[in-house]
Amino acid sequence: MTVSPLAAWRGRLAALAPALAVAERPFRSQLTVRASEPSAIAAMGSALGVVFPSVPCTFTAGSGQFGDVEVLWLGPDEFLVVAAPDLQVSIEEVLRGALGSSRGSVVDTSAQRTTVILEGPHVRDVLAHGCSVDLHPSAAPAGTCVQTLLARTGIILQVTGPDRCTVLVRSSFAEYLAAWLSDACVEYQAAAP
Repeated sequence: MTVSPLAAWRGRLAALAPALAVAERPFRSQLTVRASEPSAIAAMGSALGVVFPSVPCTFTAGSGQFGDVEVLWLGPDEFLVVAAPDLQVSIEEVLRGALGSSRGSVVDTSAQRTTVILEGPHVRDVLAHGCSVDLHPSAAPAGTCVQTLLARTGIILQVTGPDRCTVLVRSSFAEYLAAWLSDACVEYQAAAP
């Protein structure tokens, strides 16, 4: 039996509501793609059924043969493909086939991170306690994704809505992040009705 990185924290994270709703989505398929040739990037997007983002620090999402899939632009030639659990082998094969002889790579990094969904009216305020990225909606609208530090922990942050963010954190740092979130929410719990 596989246990998620935050299984022991479910109760403590649930207690953060209504200030912040926290839900772990463990074991998601995650593939790091390195490619710079526009034709290869377009071919992989076509094969995947989700167009790769064309603007830095953004992500695209769509539904295709692998269900709901997100593609995050992490760097000039680096993308992260995220999908439901247990699809990494199939997605890797499709992406490698589309990459063909173009220069690049597709690597399964699924075991590296867990996914944490944060939702609530104070989500940006809570994250601002430990993140140097400007999270004001005008600077980080829905569709934004960045690699950054949150409380000295390397994360990938996706802004998925006005009051909703997704944090991808290394599994080995997940409990540290949960403890930090618990502390960062204290003032907002006291203010909640």
